[in-house]
Amino acid sequence: MAQPARWRLPRQVGATQAVMIVALAAAIDVLGGFLARTLAIPVVYLDSVGTFVAAVVLGPWWGAAAGAAYNAVASVSFDPGTWPFAAVSVVVALLWGYGIRGLGLGRSGASFLGLGLVVAVASAVAASPIVLWVYGGATGSASDAITFLFELVGLGQGPSVFASNLVSNAADKLIAASIGLALVQALPETYLEGLRLPAQSRLGVVATAAVGVAIGFVFALLALLWPHAG
Repeated sequence: MAQPARWRLPRQVGATQAVMIVALAAAIDVLGGFLARTLAIPVVYLDSVGTFVAAVVLGPWWGAAAGAAYNAVASVSFDPGTWPFAAVSVVVALLWGYGIRGLGLGRSGASFLGLGLVVAVASAVAASPIVLWVYGGATGSASDAITFLFELVGLGQGPSVFASNLVSNAADKLIAASIGLALVQALPETYLEGLRLPAQSRLGVVATAAVGVAIGFVFALLALLWPHAG
């Protein structure tokens, strides 16, 4: 039976390899999410690096499977409240996968970072209703402090949740995609066939990743400092 188009793998990757990559990607997400949650790191979640890798190497729907697997594992282990955010993981994976594999938005540093910002906005749009309607505006994570700071300067609960999600996701998704880009580039060439990544040299990719991480940290710093300036 023919493989459904949306699950179709790059010709150089077999089904067994794909399952292994998805499992490894989910494990990377679990490790990052566990560290961020345990250390109470504000603004960044570190739980979508593996999702990025799977979406770019295998395709958007395989990335969605990795992201959803992370949410399932995390919800029964260290973060019971994360399961509704599987929807956000799917959105993120589809945008990264279709954006880079389908539209070629990873072919330059500028388009790669631009896609990262689009993913951040989409993440905030998808996550904010979950935070508001499922958890009443606070999920118990360190990022709740950012929402509280926005409320202190006069924003209502809804706008505060969205603003907090927007800035934190801008930081988190740029950092995640930049780390993921470096991981993808480190894979054997056979897995990179057909991919258009920023620059053709490893140095160029590392430079793009470094810029993305730096911009992500700037957004994180703004999220922590801007409410105090009000």
